[in-house]
Amino acid sequence: MQKSGLIVASGITALVAIGAATLSSGQVDARQGAKSSGPIASTGAPVVLELFTSQGCSSCPPADKLATRLAKDPSLLVISRPVTYWDPLGWKDTLGKQVNTDLQRAYARKGNEGAGVYTPQIVVDGRHGAVGSNERNVTALARDAAMKPKPTLIAKKGSDGSVRVSIVGKYPANSQLSLVALSSHETVKIGRGENGGRTISYTNVLIDETRLGADKRAIIIAPGQMQNREADRYAIILRQTSAGPILAGRML
Repeated sequence: MQKSGLIVASGITALVAIGAATLSSGQVDARQGAKSSGPIASTGAPVVLELFTSQGCSSCPPADKLATRLAKDPSLLVISRPVTYWDPLGWKDTLGKQVNTDLQRAYARKGNEGAGVYTPQIVVDGRHGAVGSNERNVTALARDAAMKPKPTLIAKKGSDGSVRVSIVGKYPANSQLSLVALSSHETVKIGRGENGGRTISYTNVLIDETRLGADKRAIIIAPGQMQNREADRYAIILRQTSAGPILAGRML
């Protein structure tokens, strides 16, 4: 991994990522990671993997490819979250959103394993992070996360196109259910910056995120809430507030 691929944003200034251990452990290409032949987390509800990536980061394409492959695993829910702090360095990310940058910074303030504001980074269930191209570390974290008890999200589609979501099981009172609009596939030709001239594909790119609440009885998602023109699929995520751990997630 190139050091230019690991940066921290402070305003518009790129700084060194938090934690030398994070840097040293991340210098492994995805091809060097252990590849599984079956579902990584086969014990129950999907494990949520959030990839913080950028079109301006030359270390990110291997992580983007890994995310595309991991997204085919039914035991994982992969969300690509392009960030914005690379934008002043030569190329404005066409998919980048400030909400992604803000979430990664909030995760970093928690100080969990693998914490920091750098790309590529995969955060597993909103808890621990790893360099996004290091398949061995990512899958190890996913397997550990799968062993933790989780509430169950049950979604039933109504005849009018609405979706009724129920949360079964225990979860903290300070939890929030969100509807996440995703684009399953995006291909972008990069004009400038570290990846200038390259064409890169992305999977399950975050388009929008809407808070729904956390009523144990039922939450109704109206058809109009799932009509974003840029999205072709939707997921629901239950997490503790203030960028807390992700408690459950699933595709609709």
